[in-house]
Amino acid sequence: MEKIIITGENLTINDLIKVCRENAIVELSESAKNKIIESRKIVDELVENGKVVYGITTGFGKFSNVSITKDESKTLQKNLIITHAVGAGQPFDTETTRGIILLRINNLSKGYSGIKLETVLTMIEMLNKQVHPIIPQKGSLGASGDLAPLSHMVLPMIGLGEAEYKGEVFNGNQAMKNADIDTIELTSKEGLALINGTQAMTAVGALAIYDAINLAKAADIANALEFEAHNGVVDALQARCHALRPHKGQMDTAATLLQILEGSKNVSKQGEVRVQDAYTLRCSPQVHGASKDAINYVKDKIEIEMNSVTDNPMIFPDTKEGISAGNFHGQPMALSFDFLGIAIAELANISERRIERCVNPALSELPAFLVDKGGLNSGFMIVQYSAASLVSENKILAHPASVDSIPSSANQEDHVSMGTIAARKAREILNNARRVVAMELMCACQAIDMRGDKGLGKGTQAAYNTIRNSVSTLLEDRPLYEDINKCEAILIDESLVKNVEDKVGRLTV
Repeated sequence: MEKIIITGENLTINDLIKVCRENAIVELSESAKNKIIESRKIVDELVENGKVVYGITTGFGKFSNVSITKDESKTLQKNLIITHAVGAGQPFDTETTRGIILLRINNLSKGYSGIKLETVLTMIEMLNKQVHPIIPQKGSLGASGDLAPLSHMVLPMIGLGEAEYKGEVFNGNQAMKNADIDTIELTSKEGLALINGTQAMTAVGALAIYDAINLAKAADIANALEFEAHNGVVDALQARCHALRPHKGQMDTAATLLQILEGSKNVSKQGEVRVQDAYTLRCSPQVHGASKDAINYVKDKIEIEMNSVTDNPMIFPDTKEGISAGNFHGQPMALSFDFLGIAIAELANISERRIERCVNPALSELPAFLVDKGGLNSGFMIVQYSAASLVSENKILAHPASVDSIPSSANQEDHVSMGTIAARKAREILNNARRVVAMELMCACQAIDMRGDKGLGKGTQAAYNTIRNSVSTLLEDRPLYEDINKCEAILIDESLVKNVEDKVGRLTV
């Protein structure tokens, strides 16, 4: 099994995917261990000397002016966790929970949080032995960090809360015992070090961005199949056209479509079938490309956040100081995840319009709803309904969360990001969008069958074969949700993209 070495400096989204979805083993580097130990020494000195440092020798939030003695520090840290674990709603899925733990380990490994090494090693042991705390999805304001979700993450570490182990949910103490992991007693600064950060929103967003990249590739493949189905005019994809407006995503998309369509005998030149195509084909490089540019922007922001210190206070071993600042504030992620949701929603919007172009005989020369004996058979009529419903829901979900703020902690925390809501919305938009693209893939292949195939391109042939290996041509009405599920499955397992890339090379996003 692959091993991921944690340094606090270079964790990538691909590393996170290996840990979250493939259960890769996690190990702390020697340099990270040393940084954690040095940082902890400073906390111990601050406590011993009675220095006034937020969250170490004081209370939290509005109680930052309340002094805490050395003898009270353990009670303070435990109370922090048990009072902040007030999440709501359904729990995060296992892969997201693993991402939350991994990102918190990486944050602590940078050596600015003052946590004990033993506490970080306990978290690593939980990941490697697959003890997964039950973490409700709702309840974070995304400033002061993801306090409620991260508190639920900590509960099993101190023998409280609930955790899943080997497919069964136990109380936290029992789950740790079953996995042969010792529970811990938190001491000065540790509770705050574990929960003051953006790891819940960032884990959700990191998983979403990985899937968004693959969805953007799948959307290009679906788009190319539509060019095949409608004898699309490929002149609009010429590189010289896009070089005159050199947005990277736009240029890459036009090149990718030609790459997938190479060798096609179904596409046309300007004037052969029509002078120009409707926007959903002709302007697809501009639309898909804009979403890709947004996705790449967000990916860069996420990877910065994954390897950043989002704690408060931050411990600086070189000057032996604990400085209270605001790196826990989720605004950089909140804006990014709102942008991500909008970008993904647009991929679905244009996909649904291409579905409509397939099923509506007024917009093509294809049979109504892509079926013979229309009337007796409804064909793909309601597939478009379902796609329209999903993209309409996405339009509601795409309303930005980051423009909202509700003051908390008696107005000490008077501006918050709502970044975790933004991340969760982006994830839901992605789930809807993937379903729409799955529907388009199915419709495009049916349209190719009904128009007649003169010869698909290298990439479109690979895509068509992958889809037809799962879903046969529709000759008469049958339960279509099963077909859509199968098309969605080849997006989730990435087999569609992999099979096309095997034939034409890597697709650029």
